[in-house]
Amino acid sequence: MSDKDTLVIASRESALAMWQAEHIQARLQALYPHKTIRIEGMTTRGDQILDKTLSKIGGKGLFIKELEQALQEGRADLAVHSIKDVPMDLPAGFALAAITERANPLDAFVSNTYASLADMPPGAVVGTASLRREAQIRARFPQLVIRPLRGNVQTRLRKLDEGEFDAIILAAAGLERLGLPERIRMLLPPTHSLPAAGQGALGIEIAAHRYDMLALLNPLNHPITAACVEAERALARALDGSCQVPLAAYATAADGVLTLRGLVGSPDGSLTLQAEAEAPLAYADALGRAVAKKLADDGAKELIAALLAAS
Repeated sequence: MSDKDTLVIASRESALAMWQAEHIQARLQALYPHKTIRIEGMTTRGDQILDKTLSKIGGKGLFIKELEQALQEGRADLAVHSIKDVPMDLPAGFALAAITERANPLDAFVSNTYASLADMPPGAVVGTASLRREAQIRARFPQLVIRPLRGNVQTRLRKLDEGEFDAIILAAAGLERLGLPERIRMLLPPTHSLPAAGQGALGIEIAAHRYDMLALLNPLNHPITAACVEAERALARALDGSCQVPLAAYATAADGVLTLRGLVGSPDGSLTLQAEAEAPLAYADALGRAVAKKLADDGAKELIAALLAAS
């Protein structure tokens, strides 16, 4: 275990990222009251480029590169991420030390005018930054107009309130963590909007050589959530999932058994492939690869290859 008197947490500076870092800071402080736990806020490339979709600028890895550099240089001891923002394959030299207990994993429908997607008239505008959400909305509601929406949670809500959109789709966990649950008009069930791999869970990243941090962070790891996230990320990894691909993966656990659902679709909603399987918690990685194989056998690999070639 680290004998350093001070631990530094690297975090993005958005309100949500800082809430997440402060949450981990408070938990670590309770575990190690004699240590000083400090947060180092940073602006990432993903935060700076707001006029393009993530799929066009290099994906979600842009949200963590500066944080990883701080870990690599020893300026920070750990970094806190929304695990859904972490690429499926970490760069060499980095490791996930803990996955915290999952908060609400669902997508939230937010609107000042309508109670649900089903209530929206043809031509109404829905904002989302996610191809995964876009593909699933288009499949069910082809009459709606989907437009890209970037920025932090407050920026997205402001654009909605200023009338740029009739509704927007956000992660429920983010709104709840920021104390804004009243903005949620409806939680979208997984049958309508299957979540992203890791949605609702936080991941704690360290430099791979920092074995001292593993024991220190182990109390924050939630084994059931970690197994669910492992299965989801294994599925996405096996299919080369990225921001350029509408891919969803969502696992639940009951009585020691994981159930994993996966989805790959075309951005225009014209084709949706789904698969599901179960396995004991200990076989999370194998379960993810098995569901990925089912999707691949149904044509997911060809669909993904076509999307990547066209992007």
